[in-house]
Amino acid sequence: MTTHDLTEGLSSNTTATGINHPSKLPDETVRGDMRYRRLGSTGEEVSLIGLGGHHIGRQADENESVRIIRAAVDAGVTFMDNCWDYHDGLSEIRMGKALRGGYREKVFLMTKIDGRTREAAADQVDESLRRLQTDVIDLLQFHEVIRLEDPDRIFAEGGAMEAVRAAQKAGKVRFIGFTGHKDPLVHLRMLEVAKAHAFRFDAVQMPLNVMDAHFRSFERHVVPALIEEGIGVLGMKPMGDGRILDSNTVTPAECLRYAMSLPTSAVITGIDSMEVLEQDLRVVKTFTALTPQERADLLRRTAEAAREGAFEGFKTTNGFDGTALNPSWLGAADSGPS
Repeated sequence: MTTHDLTEGLSSNTTATGINHPSKLPDETVRGDMRYRRLGSTGEEVSLIGLGGHHIGRQADENESVRIIRAAVDAGVTFMDNCWDYHDGLSEIRMGKALRGGYREKVFLMTKIDGRTREAAADQVDESLRRLQTDVIDLLQFHEVIRLEDPDRIFAEGGAMEAVRAAQKAGKVRFIGFTGHKDPLVHLRMLEVAKAHAFRFDAVQMPLNVMDAHFRSFERHVVPALIEEGIGVLGMKPMGDGRILDSNTVTPAECLRYAMSLPTSAVITGIDSMEVLEQDLRVVKTFTALTPQERADLLRRTAEAAREGAFEGFKTTNGFDGTALNPSWLGAADSGPS
């Protein structure tokens, strides 16, 4: 099956009635006030909410970052998101400090790399390990798969996949995934190229929120493919870095509950204060999946605001594309102007 076959009929704007993914949620267990779901076919279990790595580098005082991370872990949050490029490595450094003293053993640690060449990817993996103060990354993901050529470069001879597979063989990496926020077509192409190389990802991360359901929808076009392959579904940007809240159509709790009601293993959300952490923990504690009527109501309320992607700028602009603004992160071949 080709990308064209997978995306036949995919348009820039799509209504969200009759989304064709299975409604069944991943297997879930409850311990204390936290919920845990299966991560695809990995056999691993992760917390329903994940702590977003970018937001943990925004505090003026690193001690506050450490306090937030440890409070989240103490409350049962196990999924830790991060990336080699967040705040020039500051997010990884802070998380590494927070996970000392026995905290590393309590979490499922994920980070991402930008390199598209074997050399760049290998260097970034090793640098992330040093910053995070760990011997192994539970899930390593290719970051910002946002261009149609990204899959070809990652899987090419001398490409980044060679370095990541070597790191996995060496015990530095357990599972492999990829992320992106631009267009479901690119995600589907990444899955297609992987299949052509007899490779199956363990997890895939993408925007999943009430706006995405209406516009260039990952929920509609990518989630079903992942469910079919037994690949873990990781949702991010449930509030679009707060921009979806600016639409005045939904509340933070409704945004989180919507994303949690999809077949997501973890909903990765920005937690930059103790107040936000407490808010998110309350949503998990009281969570029940949306009823069809509740879902329909949320989609009706957000339809007009979502129509042209105005509150999902990560899809329609390059303002969220770190690798477009810093092409050298991709590797030597991209060190010049973009």
